[in-house]
Amino acid sequence: MTAPVFVVESLAGIAPGAVVTLDGPEGRHAVSVRRLQPGEEITLTDGQGCGAAGAVLATEGKDRLTIEVRECPSEPEPVPRITVVQALPKGDRGELAVETMTETGVDAVVPWAAARCITQWKGERGAKSLAKWRSTAREAGKQSRRLRFPEVAEAATTKQVAALLAAADFAAVLHEEGAEPLATAELPAQGSIVLVVGPEGGVSPQELEAFAEAGAKPYRLGRSVLRTSTAGTAATALLLGRTGRWS
Repeated sequence: MTAPVFVVESLAGIAPGAVVTLDGPEGRHAVSVRRLQPGEEITLTDGQGCGAAGAVLATEGKDRLTIEVRECPSEPEPVPRITVVQALPKGDRGELAVETMTETGVDAVVPWAAARCITQWKGERGAKSLAKWRSTAREAGKQSRRLRFPEVAEAATTKQVAALLAAADFAAVLHEEGAEPLATAELPAQGSIVLVVGPEGGVSPQELEAFAEAGAKPYRLGRSVLRTSTAGTAATALLLGRTGRWS
């Protein structure tokens, strides 16, 4: 079993042989929840691709331990980079989508306030919802042993999504009526891939037109119609396999 991962603010200057301290909330989780003991393996990460792996030397109190670093693994920028534009789902399905996409391997998530979204992020509620998505990505990144966590952007408008699609090397809107399956689309070996996942009510004709003008055609995943909270995960898995990132 791989070593549990804990997040630190920075690993700058850390090299094999160094002794580092983990404290605060992450230290408490390691000592009081995971109950790590001297000699057990542990990995630290800054969530931006840098890691420090080693063994626990000692624990102190309920929230502090020291680690002897043995190696400093890194997770390079993925190629091609996969971004999912996720329309805002109802309830906690947004966090579910972010969690499973993170575990699968998505590189960035862009919340999208689509025209047919029942949920709308406004004011303090919007700020809290965004914070939940970002916290979910962080925790799911740790759980799945990633060293590079996905970025969760500010909520985007349809115009902003269209601009993102126009700049991508491959852009697609997941749509049940897409003429071409995503499984056979021609994908770039480098650059960026951007997928759009619509809301429960579907992508409006006006949005489809705007995205088509930006270069994003509709593609279907399969025979069944997936919920907005699972479509991005399924599509990400498909692309990771097709691009060789899961090889």
